[in-house]
Amino acid sequence: MSNGTGLESLVDQTISVITNDGRNIVGLLKGFDQATNIILDESHERVYSTKEGVQQLVLGLYIIRGDNISIVGELDEELDSHLDMSKLRAHPLKPVVH
Repeated sequence: MSNGTGLESLVDQTISVITNDGRNIVGLLKGFDQATNIILDESHERVYSTKEGVQQLVLGLYIIRGDNISIVGELDEELDSHLDMSKLRAHPLKPVVH
């Protein structure tokens, strides 16, 4: 777990980002700037469905604009590695409405 404040403590760690349009992107935080634009490496998007398991779409090196980010969270890699994504079912997130 991180013990610092802000995104600095999460650099080189796996994070989960929820975007304003409801996407869930997981990857290794490589950097960020004052506008909270972030750079993820080895990233993938998790697409949730109520009918089939979670699809993981490979994105690779990926940049997300800060004004499109709703939530950034640290991912527990040990717990995440034990999840069977093919059996998970969930409603996709709805976009943020301002």
